[in-house]
Amino acid sequence: MSTEIVALAALALVFLIATVRSINMGALALVAAFIVGLSVFGDDTDAIIAGFPGDLFVILVGVTYLFALAKNNGTVDWIVHGAVRAVRGRVALVPWAMFFVCAVVTGIGAVSPAAVAIVAPVAMGFAHRYRINSVMMGMMVVQGATGGSFSPIGIFGSITNGVVDSNDIEGSATFLFLSAMIAATLVATITYFVFGGRELIQRGKDERALAEIGATADAASSAATRGTVAGTPGSVVERGLHHTDAASDEVDDDTRLNLERSTTLLGLVALIVGALAFDLDVGFTALTVAVVLTLLFPPSARGAVEKISWGTILLVGGIVTYVNLLQNHGVVTWLGDRVADVGAPLLAALLICFIGAVVSAFASTTGIIGALIPLAVPFLLTDQVSPIGLIAALAISSSVVDCSPFSTNGALIVANSDESEREMVFKRLMQWGMSIVVVAPIVTWAILVLPSA
Repeated sequence: MSTEIVALAALALVFLIATVRSINMGALALVAAFIVGLSVFGDDTDAIIAGFPGDLFVILVGVTYLFALAKNNGTVDWIVHGAVRAVRGRVALVPWAMFFVCAVVTGIGAVSPAAVAIVAPVAMGFAHRYRINSVMMGMMVVQGATGGSFSPIGIFGSITNGVVDSNDIEGSATFLFLSAMIAATLVATITYFVFGGRELIQRGKDERALAEIGATADAASSAATRGTVAGTPGSVVERGLHHTDAASDEVDDDTRLNLERSTTLLGLVALIVGALAFDLDVGFTALTVAVVLTLLFPPSARGAVEKISWGTILLVGGIVTYVNLLQNHGVVTWLGDRVADVGAPLLAALLICFIGAVVSAFASTTGIIGALIPLAVPFLLTDQVSPIGLIAALAISSSVVDCSPFSTNGALIVANSDESEREMVFKRLMQWGMSIVVVAPIVTWAILVLPSA
């Protein structure tokens, strides 16, 4: 058996073990890099460690540290409550409020499951109280989190753009974000009308909802803050990632926009402007904003470092380290040549999108994005298809399937559903998740890849 096949089989084994067992995929990947590097390629530990992505490390630490501060000082709660109250009792708009607040929260640097863990208790509790279909509400929450994650300072966007830049591939952070957001909005719109959106619109304004919505949001937010998320069928809540940044030690029920929250919002705006208009490094800029906030408001900074998404950082660092090991020894080039040998570049591009969708529905979206783009580099460099289009198609195919109940986001929706509906929500999300696994790669390939061939 060739060294290329052994190395790729080890990577597949990492994904398999992390899918069926509750262990961080990045830790597995680092162990695999150590074993394969020493025994298969004859590397020393210095050569293996050299593949660790320091640039992605800074980005992930910076944006999740800043989000932890925003959660601690109540800025995130202010955004959630503001979006909910903005609907002014119009029940039909509540699912869309949840969609957009999730997009904002992930867009400013929250990991997707953390945003869902914050918003889902509010959304699912309100859905049960006011007879909104729980599947529709859950899908809106997950798709909002998915779309926002591809912003230039979002986790998925930072990882994808970082991998693209490090491999000298043509990319567009703006196109990636807009295409992902449009795709997530389209999925959300379809589910909205399939699961009773028209009836909600006909219901009009609900004054009772307006009177009680604040209390519902406060109670659910407090439950999320304490981390009281129930278990789910099949024990699928944890898939190797333990996100603790969605929890907070203290609950600030005062959601007014005070000086600290205003300063935090200004810092977030400065981060976005700096990254987009002045091409500043996202990671170091986010760290700068976070350090300034810590110096100005030290009380709310307590515990923020512990809430950095270390699990996600370990996952990304491990996967990218292993992929860099493969790149250094020509395995990626070898695999790209095999893909090119298919003889039909469009078929190969579709196959890559299907792999991303299938694996992501059961494993980590973050991991698959970090792994598949580098593996597709040799194929992308042949100029047989548009790199920008294929990267966007792969990103969308790998992320919109997060509504699957076997993924962390889908499991959180099931966990926060009313007990009487939990089994139904699980089955419906499984049906929709598996359907999207089939449909998303085909549609994104047809729209983003096929026209460029």
